[in-house]
Amino acid sequence: MATRVRTMDSAVLRSMRAKRSGTVFAPRHFQGFGSPAAVRQALSRLVKAGKIRRIRQGLYDLPLEHPVIGKTAPDPMAAVRALMEGSSAQWQVSGAYAANLLGLSERVPGRIVILTNGVPRRMALGKLTLVFRRAAPRNLLGAGRPTGLVIQAIRYLREQGLEAEQLEHLRDRLDAGTRSELSALTPKLPAWMRPIIQRLTGNDET
Repeated sequence: MATRVRTMDSAVLRSMRAKRSGTVFAPRHFQGFGSPAAVRQALSRLVKAGKIRRIRQGLYDLPLEHPVIGKTAPDPMAAVRALMEGSSAQWQVSGAYAANLLGLSERVPGRIVILTNGVPRRMALGKLTLVFRRAAPRNLLGAGRPTGLVIQAIRYLREQGLEAEQLEHLRDRLDAGTRSELSALTPKLPAWMRPIIQRLTGNDET
């Protein structure tokens, strides 16, 4: 029995270490390792042993070590992906964090708002709060893709004051696929946003 337990724990830990740094895991990621109960017990043992970190109930990661600050905080987007994986719901980061992810703002908010057509909820992630907010379909255009992130960042930056340098920075980092998708979605966007998107995609006729 003890050997079987050690084998299970080692297999789970190896699987986690084989993934990209910062990845967040849920018990469902270890299907095939054993029964659901056995997987949960293995994760609990690894937490108690200090091998992995429990972010919240049902979410785990391998904390990264920083030479100055010690263990780093969990990756918020990895946690969101792990939480929403397997769900049919759409979701999209909005507001200040969308701008931050695109390098358009240095502000890291203490609350990250995720627009979704799924279940609204709040989730504490250390000092950070994730707020899943119900949104209409028009606010989920491009959801889950860089296109949606661009749309949400522009919406936020318009309220803060959108600068030409920010647009140029964004235009330079857009790939061809994102430009094409933004162009296709332009007619569905608010009238005030269309000229901005046209500048980003190179379809500005002015």
